[in-house]
Amino acid sequence: MFVLGPNQLRRFYQGGAEIAGFRGTGGAQDGPEDWVASTTVAFGEQQAGLSRLPDGRMLADAIGQQPAWFLGPEHVAAYGTDTGLLVKLLDAGQRLPVHCHPDQRYSRANLGGQHGKTEAWIVLRTSGPDTCVYLGFREEIPATVLARWVATQDVAALVGALHKVPVAPGHSVLVPAGTPHAIGPGVFLAELQEPTDLSILLEWRGFLDDAADAGSLGLGYPRALAAVDRAGWSPARLAGLHRAPAPPGAGAGITRLLPPAADPFFQAELLQAGPLRAGVEPGVPAGYAVWVVFSGTGTLVTEHGGTLPVRRGMTVLVPYADGAARLSGDVQVIRCLPPRPVTA
Repeated sequence: MFVLGPNQLRRFYQGGAEIAGFRGTGGAQDGPEDWVASTTVAFGEQQAGLSRLPDGRMLADAIGQQPAWFLGPEHVAAYGTDTGLLVKLLDAGQRLPVHCHPDQRYSRANLGGQHGKTEAWIVLRTSGPDTCVYLGFREEIPATVLARWVATQDVAALVGALHKVPVAPGHSVLVPAGTPHAIGPGVFLAELQEPTDLSILLEWRGFLDDAADAGSLGLGYPRALAAVDRAGWSPARLAGLHRAPAPPGAGAGITRLLPPAADPFFQAELLQAGPLRAGVEPGVPAGYAVWVVFSGTGTLVTEHGGTLPVRRGMTVLVPYADGAARLSGDVQVIRCLPPRPVTA
């Protein structure tokens, strides 16, 4: 097991105080995104974004040297040394701009990459009177109309065209690649995503000085906007991607947090070893996973990795070689996993 400290990046929007409060590092605001167990480099950078292990090694290098030890033989057979996963802590200190991410097909054709950026949000904390996210167009938007909104930076039209979804701690939302979206101010969340940093900013005024290159991934907007899902989203489609938390008093156990549509990209589970059933210790099989301690204190025990006291705000990388794990105590953990290898 590896306890991973903060790996915060400064971005084009405000935030960071919630990360510091969650981790217990004081009032420093070193950036609104904390990239956890990252083997991903920020767009346009050489090393920014990469995580280091406590011994100083880059995680990506360590995995390259011992892929099966970290990821497991089935994962390596399916994906090689690619973890397939990036986990972030994200603090929206202001409303994020309306943007989207390309899917895998678009990325392969236009950016030379294997991954797009489907992502999912698990809300950890909210502050403010009207915490929400924005997700998917309510009606189909013609390509010419979208291009005009982006060119003139008609923010009112862009935001007004999206579904507004209220969120609270424990809510989870799957965001398929291509979906226009934004996160409202006062939302602090854990994000699972494909391991890329590919964003197309439909709204850039007030965030970037010059969006011609960075806002369109260097492709130019006429080409970049082809990645946007302009379809109108029905309430049923939206409901299929948004889940409310389990009711209070649900007790200990393992709860799946994301819909089946997330499985080709990543998985997330809520592990609870609460006092309501103190004798129950959720057990999970061996597998590469990022553990985000959501609340409380407890103990994480693995077959071959030893025993680790855990508390709210800790992030722990558990490699495959540590074996099966058990969690005990008055604690909740979000266990983030890469895509499950597909077997014939």
